[in-house]
Amino acid sequence: MANGIIIIDKPGGWTSMDVCAKLRGILKTKKIGHAGTLDPMATGVLPVFVGQATRAVSFAESGRKEYAATLRLGQVTDTQDTTGETLEEHPVKVSMDDLRAVLGRFTGDIVQIPPMFSAVKIGGQKLYDLARQGKTVERQPRPVTVYELEVTEQLSLTDFALRILCSKGTYVRTLCHDIGQALGCGGCMASLRRTMAAGFTLAECCTLDEVQQQGEALLRDTDSLFGEHPAFHIRHPRAEALCRNGNPFFVKDELPDGIYRVYGMDGTFLCLSRLQEGTMTSIKNFFGA
Repeated sequence: MANGIIIIDKPGGWTSMDVCAKLRGILKTKKIGHAGTLDPMATGVLPVFVGQATRAVSFAESGRKEYAATLRLGQVTDTQDTTGETLEEHPVKVSMDDLRAVLGRFTGDIVQIPPMFSAVKIGGQKLYDLARQGKTVERQPRPVTVYELEVTEQLSLTDFALRILCSKGTYVRTLCHDIGQALGCGGCMASLRRTMAAGFTLAECCTLDEVQQQGEALLRDTDSLFGEHPAFHIRHPRAEALCRNGNPFFVKDELPDGIYRVYGMDGTFLCLSRLQEGTMTSIKNFFGA
């Protein structure tokens, strides 16, 4: 069975699940999952996990994400992006300086009200299912963090290029909508491209066509997700036996406490573990059937 991570440059018009379905066919395996849903109109970095690597999805989902987005001022839509129906149109007299002046309000720890056209569930129903029925329900604000937010270019009288570095759960569509409200002319998102997710960038992406041609050769090792953590190589059979049975083991080396990538005596990546006061305890195993 294929195992590893493949970084897809998701094409526009595809859902994240469409990409996974396509890869199941190409790689001939059912065990595939992605980290971080992208809307169909969005493109860019979509980490996909295959085989044993699916155990790492939760680690990838929680990391920071970076986007390049186009903010369109003067247009308000029901989806908060240009794929929806226009609800309002207003004249735009906003400069780069005007826009920069309000961005501070949307940087740091903020709250967002999830858009009706989203996969958030309320009362067991997804919001977008309710929205398609013409219903609007009350949504509770959710905390997110926008670490960096900058306008990089004015593209036209109404369109501005933004760069956003944010936490999991941030809706860039809602950010664009809220910025438009703050400027008094309304706004929505005209384009979205994810440039970084789970530490992977566009430079590391491949297309679905390339996967079709090269297949498993494009899979990267699961431990590539945890490159920021130091490696620990087991040197004793008893320690490896304990590790493979899910038990903690003692480390004689004087190493600082922290999280480590643990490898077996043959170099196989076994688990992500935490070392504390000389004892190595598994956080998540990546071996076995």
